[in-house]
Amino acid sequence: MTNNIHVKKNDTVMVISGKDKGKIGEVLSVFPKNGKVLVKSVNMVTKHQKPNKENMQGGIIHKEAPIFSSKVMLYCTKCKSVTRISNKILNDGTKVRVCKKCGETF
Repeated sequence: MTNNIHVKKNDTVMVISGKDKGKIGEVLSVFPKNGKVLVKSVNMVTKHQKPNKENMQGGIIHKEAPIFSSKVMLYCTKCKSVTRISNKILNDGTKVRVCKKCGETF
């Protein structure tokens, strides 16, 4: 698979395909080896869990499952739309990600 993913942890993304199309959420974690990302409140699955130390009662729990990174696109909060990113080098030599539509830095 791919080892470089276009989104990072804590980025705001929008799902562009699949059952959760149109949902906006925050990236909780990134799995570069699998090419997947975990997005808050997207691709919710149910899991039947036995009682244990953390969850004394057990039962059915709802949690997020990873989705392919190609199904998400970076969401710019300034222009309120999905966007591609470009890299820009500032005067002090630092490299930042910039929205292609409005120029906002991520």
